[in-house]
Amino acid sequence: MRLGPRSIAALVLISAIGVMAFGWPLLADSASGLAHSKDAPWLFAALLPMLLAVVVATIADAGLDAKAIAMLGVLAAAGAAMRPLGAGTAGIEPMFFLMVLSGRVLGPGFGFVLGSVAMFASSLLTGGVGPWMPFQMLTMGWVSMGAGLLPGPGRLRGRRELAMLAAYGAVSAVLYGLIMNLQGWPYIAGMASGVSFVPGDPLDQNLACYIAYCLATSLGWDLPRALVTVILTFTLGGTVLKALRRATCRAAFDAPVSFAPDPPSGSAAP
Repeated sequence: MRLGPRSIAALVLISAIGVMAFGWPLLADSASGLAHSKDAPWLFAALLPMLLAVVVATIADAGLDAKAIAMLGVLAAAGAAMRPLGAGTAGIEPMFFLMVLSGRVLGPGFGFVLGSVAMFASSLLTGGVGPWMPFQMLTMGWVSMGAGLLPGPGRLRGRRELAMLAAYGAVSAVLYGLIMNLQGWPYIAGMASGVSFVPGDPLDQNLACYIAYCLATSLGWDLPRALVTVILTFTLGGTVLKALRRATCRAAFDAPVSFAPDPPSGSAAP
């Protein structure tokens, strides 16, 4: 599904805002209000309606018809249903595998909307509603959108495509954890002296603390998540890709719709 200029502008805008929202602890000055983690929930609360508004604008600007909306709903429901299978336990999250393959087939714009909506629905199913939810929606949207931007959509097929998707899925699964850690890391300021966020500290010192924090807390989940994504891509990826491409061809999203008058009574229909 192609992106229009307004959709591209909307995706660039929300991505820029997301980068600022994730990265403010590393750049905030100690004298500013944002340098204190107690102010962060207000920033989180402001991001959710903004993200939902951009998702709705992207759907409208892309001109998604009823068939595309139906496919979006089916894939989002499937992704949301897959997440509770592991619920993040030891990094078992099969949802990533489906989001990567769907973004690959249906394109970056559809992938961003799908990733965001699927994460929103899965949060409702698992009870994971909180200040972290808009950040999860944004990050999963980036994961699916990146899959739609991978090279060779019309030429690369078979094992080479699966290998590329498996590699991307592994990298994105690890990056998802690293990015999401930025959402909760400022809250531990003062709780763990070796890895906590210190407002106003030099960027290199806070980065060193952040890397130590990731190694100590989330890498044990990120690596199994990447491994599960690779295994599912190689075992089920070919079948899922064929099913998605077959459904896309049969839906004929780009086919123009025209209405012809009914034939006269008693004449043979063409």
